Amino acid sequence: MTGPAGVRCMLMRGGTSKGAYFLAEDLPADPAARDDLLLRIMGSPDPRQTDGLGGAHPLTSKVAVVSAPAGPDADVDYLFLQVAVDRAEVSDRQNCGNLLAGVGPFAVERGLVRAGSAETSVRIRMRNTGEYAVATFPTPGGRVDYTGDAEISGVPGTAAPVVVEFPGGRRPLLPTGRVRDTVAGTEVTCVDNGMPTVLVPAAALRVTGYEEPGDLEEDLALAERLRALRLAAGELMGLGDVERTTVPKVTLVAPPRSGGAVTTRTFIPVRCHTSIGVLGAAGVAAGLRLPGGVGEGIAHLPADGGRLRIEHPTGFLDVDTEVDPDVPAARRTAVVRTARKILDGTVFPRPTAHPLGGTDGPTPR
Repeated sequence: MTGPAGVRCMLMRGGTSKGAYFLAEDLPADPAARDDLLLRIMGSPDPRQTDGLGGAHPLTSKVAVVSAPAGPDADVDYLFLQVAVDRAEVSDRQNCGNLLAGVGPFAVERGLVRAGSAETSVRIRMRNTGEYAVATFPTPGGRVDYTGDAEISGVPGTAAPVVVEFPGGRRPLLPTGRVRDTVAGTEVTCVDNGMPTVLVPAAALRVTGYEEPGDLEEDLALAERLRALRLAAGELMGLGDVERTTVPKVTLVAPPRSGGAVTTRTFIPVRCHTSIGVLGAAGVAAGLRLPGGVGEGIAHLPADGGRLRIEHPTGFLDVDTEVDPDVPAARRTAVVRTARKILDGTVFPRPTAHPLGGTDGPTPR
């Protein structure tokens, strides 16, 4: 008896994450069948994901599904799927700004977008939220060049820069309509600049905000406080019951230690991020720009209103953001990321537990 059919796949690092990139046409159209296939490809559920592509952490158990655009305002559509590590669960409830950095290069590699002679800009519609982004990256001679001298914290070495720019969001920057809310007894600022995010002063949860991610994850009392806060904030932000979703993200903020604007620790939702997500950082930057937010008295904002350096456990992420506090709304956000193609080929999913006959995956083209 032969094994499951292979699926065309590209494994890429996008920003500080790693994921499997697929053309939508290479996956089942039915979401349930697609998700079942992706669980078997990534090796979930299994804390080590031994039998699949996943890397035993939410940051390395991600999927990007890219397709031709549904409308004229984008060059490609991008659906992000978070594949749980230890549960048979695939979620489309959030965006991923890190994998977003690889979408433009992937679209060129797969022939969805024609490369320019020097650089290429790809307009991307993020299907999870309907928001848009533009990724610009070098394509000398009409080919994607992943080499360069751009450095980002949390990734060894250098690579070609991918400038990702987000126009003003179509959703309210303040989902609750207030710059401060009291949630589970703690004052917070709830923002959505591409990713629902809850900013919390670290000191309010009896931590410094400078702890190592592993130490924070082992703090069971903190985990319970974060859970209660996140569930209550999700309801307040109009997200409903977020018990089994990864949004909103909760980010602890503390005074900067290395010359930046603020120090952060972000939870996804219980694992502590070893850096910070692109859209999470965009939310932090926008939240810090709002007078009266919980960042007042904590963050050190540049006098010239320029770029904000968001410190995280493995370095920093610089964010250019323009906020109109009177509306309030984010007018523009831009970050520099990098991406790299790691592997391009055919992935063979784990067989189904009870095969019904025939193939259980699409045939590669």
